[in-house]
Parts: sequence; C-alpha cells; structure tokens
Amino acid sequence: MDRTESLLTAPTTGSPATDPAPAPAPEPVPTAAPPPAEPPRRDPRWTRPALLGLLAATALLYLWGLGASGWGNAFYSAAVQAGSESWKAFFYGSSDAANSITVDKTPASLWLMALSVRVFGLSSWSILVPQALLGVASVGVLYAAVRRWYGPVAGLLAGAVLAVTPVATLMFRFNNPDALLVFLLVAAAYATVRAVETASTRWITLTGALVGLGFLTKMLQAFLVIPVFAGVYLLAAPTGFWRRIRQLLLSGLAVVVAAGWWVAIVELVPASARPYIGGSQHNSILELTLGYNGLGRITGDEEGSVGGAGRMGGGGGGPFSGQTGLLRMFDTEVGGQISWLLPAALILLVAGLWLAGRAPRTDRTRAGLLLWGGWLLVTGLIFSFMSGIFHAYYTVALAPAVGALVGIGATLLWRATSSARASAGGSPARGRWRGFAAAVILAGTLAVTAWWSWHLLGRSADWHPWLRTAVLVVGLAAAALLVLADRLPRRVAPVLLALGAAAALAGPVAYSLQTAATAHTGSIPSAGPFVQGGFGPGGRGGFPGGGRMPGGMEFPGGQFPGGQFPGFPGGQNGGTAQNGGPVPGGTGQNGQFPAFPGGGTGFPGGQTGTGFPGGQNGAGQNGATAPGGGSPQFPGGGRSQGGGMGGLLDAREPSAELKALLAADADDYTWVAATVGSNNASGYQLATREPVMPIGGFNGSDPSPTLAQFQRYVAEGRIHYFIGGGGFRANGGSNASGEIAGWVAENFTAQTVDGVTVYDLSSGKQG
Repeated sequence: MDRTESLLTAPTTGSPATDPAPAPAPEPVPTAAPPPAEPPRRDPRWTRPALLGLLAATALLYLWGLGASGWGNAFYSAAVQAGSESWKAFFYGSSDAANSITVDKTPASLWLMALSVRVFGLSSWSILVPQALLGVASVGVLYAAVRRWYGPVAGLLAGAVLAVTPVATLMFRFNNPDALLVFLLVAAAYATVRAVETASTRWITLTGALVGLGFLTKMLQAFLVIPVFAGVYLLAAPTGFWRRIRQLLLSGLAVVVAAGWWVAIVELVPASARPYIGGSQHNSILELTLGYNGLGRITGDEEGSVGGAGRMGGGGGGPFSGQTGLLRMFDTEVGGQISWLLPAALILLVAGLWLAGRAPRTDRTRAGLLLWGGWLLVTGLIFSFMSGIFHAYYTVALAPAVGALVGIGATLLWRATSSARASAGGSPARGRWRGFAAAVILAGTLAVTAWWSWHLLGRSADWHPWLRTAVLVVGLAAAALLVLADRLPRRVAPVLLALGAAAALAGPVAYSLQTAATAHTGSIPSAGPFVQGGFGPGGRGGFPGGGRMPGGMEFPGGQFPGGQFPGFPGGQNGGTAQNGGPVPGGTGQNGQFPAFPGGGTGFPGGQTGTGFPGGQNGAGQNGATAPGGGSPQFPGGGRSQGGGMGGLLDAREPSAELKALLAADADDYTWVAATVGSNNASGYQLATREPVMPIGGFNGSDPSPTLAQFQRYVAEGRIHYFIGGGGFRANGGSNASGEIAGWVAENFTAQTVDGVTVYDLSSGKQG
C-alpha cells in the first residue's frame, strides 16, 4: 500500500466498501446492550493542522469585510433590534419592540443575533458575526461526521466543498435563518452517525431534538430530513427491529417537544397579550406553519404572499421561483449558487453504492451514502418542484450533502483504484477490473465537473474569462491521467489529486471570493457575479427572466432588456419597459409607466392598479397615478439601500431630516411612525432605534392592524406619523393596509420630507 493510499484509509470503525464482506453477525435480542465500539485508528499527524487550517480559512472567508453589508436583510435586523430592547419581542420574534406583529418565521435564528446585540450593541458586526461563526461550526461538524466512517481526507474534502459553495458563503455572511438551520441539520446528521454506530438511544434522541430546533428556525423545511435520518437508523443500527422502532418513536417525541413548546405557548397566550403572527391571515402560528410557510410553499397556494399561484409539477413556479422541474437546480438563477459539484455528488453517490455492493444490513459505508444521498435527493426534489415562493439561496440546505457525497465518493473510488488487488477477494482479474472501473468513474466525474464549471462560468462570460478555459483544460487533463493512475509513478499521485481538486473547486472558490467581496442587502441576495437572465451580486431588483412581478403580475411585453426589472432602486441595468414609461432609472418608449394587467392588483394605499401609496406626484388620491398623472414615484419616496423593489424587498434609508423628524418626541409615542410593509418600516426603525409599526407585515397583506384598531391607536395618541409607501398586495390577503392608507390620506395633511410623504397623526388624538 503506497503513501497516498494510506492517507485515504478510513478509521477502523467499520469495514471499507472494498473489503471482503464478513459474514453477518446475528442480531442481539432487544434487551442486549450494543457491542462496544472498536477504538478508532489514530489519524495521521497532519490531520489536526489541516483541519485547523480549513477552519481558519473558512473563518477568514466568512468574516472578512463583513460589515460592508450593513444591516443585510433589514427585515430580520429590525426584529433583532427589537429583541435586544424587549424580552417580549425577543421571545415572539416581533418586528418592533412595541410588539405589533412578528416576522413570518419562528424566531430561533433571531435569538442568537439578539443576544449578541444585547452584549455588544447594535451594529452590522454584532448581527452578522454569529452567522459567520455558525458557518465555521457547520464545516467543522460536517468534517467530524464524514471522518468517523471514511477517514480524515474524506472529512476535509467534505468540509472544504461546503465552505466554498457560493450559496454557503453568501448565507453564512447574511442574517437570514438559513445559517442556523444548516448548522442544526448538520449537527443532527452527526448525531445520527453516532447513533447508528452503537444503536444509541441518547444520540438518536438528540437527532430529534436538533431537528425540532430546526423547526424553530425555519419551520417545516427542517422536517425534510426526518424520513432520511429515520430510515437510515432503521436500516443500519446494530440492534433488534422493535428496539429501533421504540428508539425512533422516542426521537419523534424529541422533535415534538423541541419544536412544539414555543408553538404551544403562542397558541395558548391570548391574542390580545401577544403580537400578531406575521404571515398569517388569522393570527395563528399553526396557519403560518401549515399554510404560508408549509404546504403553500409546495402547492403555490399561499394566501397573502407575493408569490405562489403556481401548481405542483406544472412547469411554472412563483414570480421569484423560476421554472419548476428536474433541472431547476441547474438553471441560470440557481445553478451558480449550488450546482458546481452537484453532478459529481450524484455520480459519486451511485458509484459508492456500487462499491458497497451486497453488504450486511449494518454496513456503515452504505449507511453514510444513504444518509447524505437521501438528504440531497429529498430536499433537492422538493426544491425542484415546489410551486410556491422559492429563492435560490434556499439551496444552501443542499451544500452539506453535496460536500459529504463528494468527499466520501472520491475517497472510496481512489481507495478502490489504489488497492484493487488487495480488495478483490482473491481474483486478480476481478481486482484489476474493479480498480480500472473505479478509476474511469473518478476520471469521468472530474471531467463532468470541469465541463459543468466551464458552462457555469460561461454564464458570466466577461467575468475573468481566462478562468473558464483554465478549469476546463486542467480538469480534462487531470481526468485523462486518472485513468492511467496505476501506470504512473507513485510520487505523481499527490500531484494528480491536487490538480483534480483544483480544477473541481476553482469555479466555486472564485464565485465565493467574489461573493465575500460584495455587499449584500435586501430580501433576495444572490452569490457570484452578474448572470444574464438571473440575479447577481448584492440581491438585485431584477427577476429571473425579467418582466414578471410579484403575485404573477407581468408588465406588457414580458421581458425586459437583459432580463432585469427596469430601474427600481438598487436594481442593475434600469432601463426601458417595452410598452411602459418613465421608471426610476430608465425611459419608457411611450412616455408612460407600464400598466398592470387588468388593474386588478394595486399598491396598498393607491388606487387599484393605478397609484403608489403616499407618492408625491400625480393625480391619485393616495399616490401617483399612472399613466397620465405626471412622473410616478417609487412608493414612499426616499431611497433604497440596494437590493430591489424598495419597501417590498429592501429597507428605506431615511435622510437626516426625516430621521430627526421621526425621533422628535419619540418617548411620547408607542410607535414613532407606521408604514405599510415590514421592510419599509425596518429602515426607519433601524435608523431611529425606535419602534415603527409595519402595517400588514412583510407583504402589507396581513390584517394587522385592522382599520378600526389603527384608528383607535391614533385616537389614543400612540402613533406619531404615517409614512407613505411600501408593501405589495398580491395573491389574496387582507386589504387593511390599503384601507388605512386611504383613511390617513383623507383625514390628515401630507407633508413632503426629502421626497417622502409623511402625515402627522398627532392631530387625531382624542382626550
């Protein structure tokens, strides 16, 4: 056995896939204690320095220049700020410290960031650093999970792939819930690995508890791995069948307890004593769980959302979703985020199962492949066919499985190539054939990976074009040499492996470096450079394929030049709508703002299909009328921090004058202002550090508050200002925000502060 082969040898805690299969031992009776684990082989001396180097490089990638992204997703940053001021807001995940409404997710991810803000003060770093550290921890735990059964090289390769996957770099530098979700799921996979080793009740119960905490992070998405983890344990745990069943039932109970305690409290507390549940139409966390953030994401039936309205398997997703189908993970919107090594992971999964052959039930090589392969396939297929709201950054949940399969599969194939005769079980001819087949599969996988990287880089053809050619040439050359590996000198093997790894990882590394060097804000961030027809760095205002708006609305003419949404603040390539008119950043062909089809879906506070709420110019009662009403303004005026679609997808950045106006006499009011939509409110709240009521929640379509409630708050003198603009109303939902905006415009005098329409509500105080 040569030196390279020895580096790829797994610890002796299970039979390698290429060893002769031992006779299966009889299963112990249910009451028997599991056999003690064999002591693992000591790792080579270089293992710990290599791991520390990987973790240090990951930390550098995720932490460098982190403050450039400012508040990141201001929707969550405002909730973090609120939680740092109020323990009630902390517990419920309220958008504001006065607890008018919650975010549209369970609050676990907010808890970590809010605790950091309580300790270190409110800043971009105190919000984002916990996310980056979760990324480093995820890489470390993935390494530990893969290393236990496949050796340190497999673990290091798995961790490296996760670390440099572009969407992972994006989300571990951002403040969405996905960072904590990925960490918890990787930790749950590690607990499953430990449980399978000795049929441990403690470890499989921990798996359930971690998945339950994942529910408190991002609701039902965490449950996608449950059938996989349970199935692998049921298959491979070395104990009797009925004991495995009892253990899984106990693990299921742990899921219910870890996920359900918070839900139970929210449901039992009277609605008058807690904030409104954002994202629901009836103030119910169960409705939010099963509808907007549950089955609605799959079927597209998401009442009150800005997306959906698609049908499962129908070929069309929501407006932010792209096309559904098997190839969704490879399209222009998603491909550059996650798919660099996705073909390799799928090929290596099949190859690894082939190497495992007809192994005993408890074989760990096969169990690990089923664990990570099941995670990838189940989650990937759901993402591919879900017809509701889907964003490309969701695919960060696939990155650990892709990394694990690449690390495991490449190691198993190289081991089979290097030690074919020793692992053949006595037949030299069979051993040579098996080793040659493994070498061909490994070479083919590398060639496919190099070609796919070349293709993905071609979607940004003007971005470092030399890299595209280098990846293809080096990758194909290394693949060709891999086929001849058994004929090359042994000292060439490490060089060959390094060339192959460099070719496979060059594309995602380059994308990740670009992502880390780019500030990202708004609700729909995207990794990597600009891709024609898709999103680009920083979370653009465009939509995949152009032309389509939330709720299925389209501008006449469908596509926009370059596939970008024309000219919304923060958008790139603002330009011309084919049949429309002047929009911020662009010029219309016919001198008019593009009409909405049928005029059926308007902005809250504007005339249906015609007005922007609280706009300054135009003839609309509550906003600028288009067409024919002059130059229409973006809702609410002001300016967006970047990202797209202003108050819907990103926060306002108020001017110093507006900030001073809102801060005046702030202590005399519960809310210094109210405005439609959580993102619209978040910018004002983060700027003033004072509660701002987000009318209608994230989309402006939740019935919180109702018109009657809002009128009562005004009469009680609890709200100082109403700020025009923000929010969308699409795919059903409440029109309370529009009713409120209309009532304000009819009964109070508007003033303009730096282009933003503001109404002083203090005159409405009674008594």
